Amino acid sequence: MNHPVKHPMVKFQRQVQSLIDSKAVRPSDSIWKIALLFGSDWARIKQDLLEFGFTMQDPLSELLLVEGWDED
Repeated sequence: MNHPVKHPMVKFQRQVQSLIDSKAVRPSDSIWKIALLFGSDWARIKQDLLEFGFTMQDPLSELLLVEGWDED
């Protein structure tokens, strides 16, 4: 069986949802608020977010609205 490879941002999106579910952050919090939680991975994640048109001031809820992380 061939399973499609998921974009790394799908995992990040699930982690953000988990942080919201656990009430560590709110959906209205800015993306930058979670930077320290991702340690050495943050530089790559931030670059990916910027490439997808996000800013660090965007609310986390915007990140959760993405249904597909396809790169064109």
